[in-house]
Amino acid sequence: MTEQSGKAWVESQAGGDRLTVAAGGRWDVAHLAGIEQELGHLPEPNGYDVTIDMAGIARLDTAGAWVIYSLEKRYREAGAAVQLAGATTEHRTLLKRAADNDHPCDIAPPEKNALIRQVEDVGVGTVEIATRLGALLSFLGLVLMRLFGCFRHPSRLRLTPLVHQMELVGLKALPIVGLLSFLIGAVIVNQGAIQLRTFGAEIFVVNMIAIAQLRELGILLTAIIIAGRSGSSFTAQIGSMVLHEEVDAMKTIGLNPIDVLVLPRMLALMIMLPFLAFYADIMGLVGGAIVAWVSLDITPAVFIARFLDAIYMTTFWVGIIKAPFFAAVIAVSGCFEGLNVRGTAESVGLRTTQSVVQSIFLVIVLDAAFAIFFTAIDW
Repeated sequence: MTEQSGKAWVESQAGGDRLTVAAGGRWDVAHLAGIEQELGHLPEPNGYDVTIDMAGIARLDTAGAWVIYSLEKRYREAGAAVQLAGATTEHRTLLKRAADNDHPCDIAPPEKNALIRQVEDVGVGTVEIATRLGALLSFLGLVLMRLFGCFRHPSRLRLTPLVHQMELVGLKALPIVGLLSFLIGAVIVNQGAIQLRTFGAEIFVVNMIAIAQLRELGILLTAIIIAGRSGSSFTAQIGSMVLHEEVDAMKTIGLNPIDVLVLPRMLALMIMLPFLAFYADIMGLVGGAIVAWVSLDITPAVFIARFLDAIYMTTFWVGIIKAPFFAAVIAVSGCFEGLNVRGTAESVGLRTTQSVVQSIFLVIVLDAAFAIFFTAIDW
């Protein structure tokens, strides 16, 4: 019955001084199920010579040849003299190929030198960063091209999504931006007062919080918060649309995803981030003023007077001018990673993480470049 079904089968018969093992059926990968168990039940040679009769084999592939070769090897290692009977030229060729490939291999690849591995990791990481930066700059160029095209074709710009995104990235971000800015301002004044008290110069804590908050902390802290809040949201939203093939559907009906998805988000963030930075400046100064009043007896009137003496209009504009550039970096990075989501939902999480890290890194690098520039022009 096994012969008719085509399944591989094996039988043994001992007679005289010889053990005969007959194999038949189809010895290929599709019909070898259970043959290992049958081979395990074959008797040991116990001094017999062994003949493996392959005359009944209807088909043999490399998988079947390996099983027969393993059986032959098992009997040879047991000390028996083994001969093959009924094997065709094709059968012997496959068995020879199995024998030629019977050599041990390392379970794990050999480890490289630790120093070489570190250098290799640095090189691979550098290439990946350069490739990602090039792709991001290419995407930025595409976005700017579509943005400038809106001046010739204003209908491309969709006002309803723009206003909706302004609400999401601007108005709804006020509580978290205000709270964190207030607390940071309070902490800076508290810690600054401890250091300045040593020199009897507590009043200069007003100068410190005024310049630090307006030039750097207000906009930088706001940009980092928005990168984590809105930048990640852009990536997750657009990435989900990519997975559900909504972006492909847009292209099918003639809509450009840059116009529909990227430009409203980027413009909304560029419009709202300067206002959020101004709001963060106010809340940081309020937090610092309250701590100065409670801890240092610097009244609000004295704080305001000292504040006005410490700053110039350029101090305020240094922070505000950075805002649109930071907003563009955050929005472009978030949308770029969202449009590059591939495969499964795991890719959304990975791209969202990359978006936040990438946005914060680029914001800090851009802030350092602005600091050098403003120092060079004496602002």
